[in-house]
Amino acid sequence: MMNNTMAIKKRGLKFYISIYGKLLFQDLKSKMSYRADFIISTIGMIISNLVGFVTFYILFSNFPSINGWTMYEMLFMYGFSLIALTPLQCLFDNNWNLRFMVKTGDFIKYCFRPINIFFYFISEVFDVKGLGQLFFGVGTLVYAWHHLAIPVTFVTILQTVLFLFAASLFMISIMNFAAATCFWIQNSGYVMVIMFRFKDFAKYPASIFNTVFRIIFTFVIPIAFIAYYPSLVVLRPDCVPLLSWLSPIIGLAFFYLSYKFWILGARKYEGTGS
Repeated sequence: MMNNTMAIKKRGLKFYISIYGKLLFQDLKSKMSYRADFIISTIGMIISNLVGFVTFYILFSNFPSINGWTMYEMLFMYGFSLIALTPLQCLFDNNWNLRFMVKTGDFIKYCFRPINIFFYFISEVFDVKGLGQLFFGVGTLVYAWHHLAIPVTFVTILQTVLFLFAASLFMISIMNFAAATCFWIQNSGYVMVIMFRFKDFAKYPASIFNTVFRIIFTFVIPIAFIAYYPSLVVLRPDCVPLLSWLSPIIGLAFFYLSYKFWILGARKYEGTGS
């Protein structure tokens, strides 16, 4: 095992990019053999996101604003959240299979390869249908951006990309934590499902919730960082709270903690062999 650890430390970024490309190619190749399933799944995802889009129209046909938020501001946040959630959907979807592999013992195969175990496990699956969510999210964001007359400048584009990256780290981290509970909890599926359902609240501004839920969604289950805090930098640049500016740093720290927690569980599994 010591030799494996030393070998992993010697691996550089070029090596992991090369390995990921090969794993991605094999996964896409296998998925393309079931094209009907891919097409149906993609259409289903687009329709489910379209329902959310239509819901805002129905809601705002009766109310001009909600707690000071207009329809286009809410649509901006909705599109922002869809884009931010795409990396989780596409790149980290294998976390849903973790509890099954741990239970059956198949996870042991990841423990004896001279490669980072987290990278190896996560990179085996790429959920292509998540790209449908990405395209819909971009379309919604652009649509709202146009109606809000937000200036299109190098700075605003750079800020949008940076804070989208920061936002994506939070939901990825939440699901990393949730998935890794399977190393300690036998029936951990409910933890994954509950945490994943919280993403539905991400498309709403945290300010519309009462104080208790604002605290929970900011400091306990930080879904307010998936869209609300990061998007304020572009959406309302004149009143950006400190938490918005700090979201990239907090996101990186949160992701690192979730990674270490995941690895801790994997090492426990490796040590017990169960």
